[in-house]
Order: sequence, then structure tokens, then C-alpha cells
Amino acid sequence: MSVHPITRRAIYRRLRAANPEPRSELHYTTPFELLVAVMLSAHTTDKSVNTATRRLFAVANTPAALLALGIEGVKPYLRAVGLYNAKSRNLIGLCRRLLEQHQGRLPARRAELEAL
Repeated sequence: MSVHPITRRAIYRRLRAANPEPRSELHYTTPFELLVAVMLSAHTTDKSVNTATRRLFAVANTPAALLALGIEGVKPYLRAVGLYNAKSRNLIGLCRRLLEQHQGRLPARRAELEAL
């Protein structure tokens, strides 16, 4: 379903007026940490994600550091979130793609970010 551009802008204006400074419940300090937290948030609570990422990011908070931990090394940190086996595999895959395709940095373009 496509929304007419004028309608879409009106919706954005109303949302901005209602909540001029939206904040995430997720705890993060870098764009990469936010990406990881959002990825882990599927089918679980932000509280569970924050518990897991607080422990994980204290040990590894870059694509290279997480990749060095590997799937089995990441799993103990993600046990607080649902589907932690799959999320561990996906997180390591994300880190690998970021390092191979983007030199470990988040892409600036939306299409490239979504392709991760």
C-alpha cells in the first residue's frame, strides 16, 4: 500500500508534534551497537536486549571483536533473548558482511544497510 506524499508528510508532522524528541528504549553508544540491539529485539523485550547487550558490549562492541568471539562465543551473552541460537548466527554473519563489504563500517545508504 502506497501513501500519498502529502498525506505522508502530514502524518510525519503530527508524529513530530506529538513526540518531538523520540527516544529508543534500547541502550547503545554507537550506530553499530544500535544495529545489533535492533537486530536482537525481534520477538523479545527491550529489557532482555539491554541485559544481553550490556554484557556483550563490555566484551565486544565492534564487528571485528564480535567476529573474533564467533557464534559459540556470542551465544552465552545472548541467552537472555529469544531465539539466541539463530540470532548468534545472524549476528556473526552481519559482522562478517560488514567487514568484507564495508570495511567494518555501517553503510550510509539505506538500501545497503537493509541488504545486510
